[in-house]
Amino acid sequence: MHLAYPAVLSALLFCTGVYGVLARRNAILVLMSVELMLNAVNLNLVAFDVWLSGAAHETLHSGQALTLFTIAIAAAEIGIGLAIVLAVYRNSGTSDIDRLRDTAEGHETDDPEAGTAAEKAEATA
Repeated sequence: MHLAYPAVLSALLFCTGVYGVLARRNAILVLMSVELMLNAVNLNLVAFDVWLSGAAHETLHSGQALTLFTIAIAAAEIGIGLAIVLAVYRNSGTSDIDRLRDTAEGHETDDPEAGTAAEKAEATA
């Protein structure tokens, strides 16, 4: 097996993941794109391990061991990431990244005289 085939497939998977991270607005789809990028790295690790072990008659298979470690880290990352996304969705009602960024910056206006809706409601009551 040539090393070029899995390397090209891995590059395509990684580029698809990068596009998904940069273009998607939904946080869950961004997490799925990160997983796609990690799987591309795993494919590269296994392909280079097979290629190098065939050339050097190595029995350690460090690329496959590192792939298992990466899979474990990716599973933990998805678990924590989904927990964060669900907590944010419960608090704000959306998982749209652009809307979450806007709420994190605050709703400051240019006019210091203008108050919030709650302050205006208290003033009229």
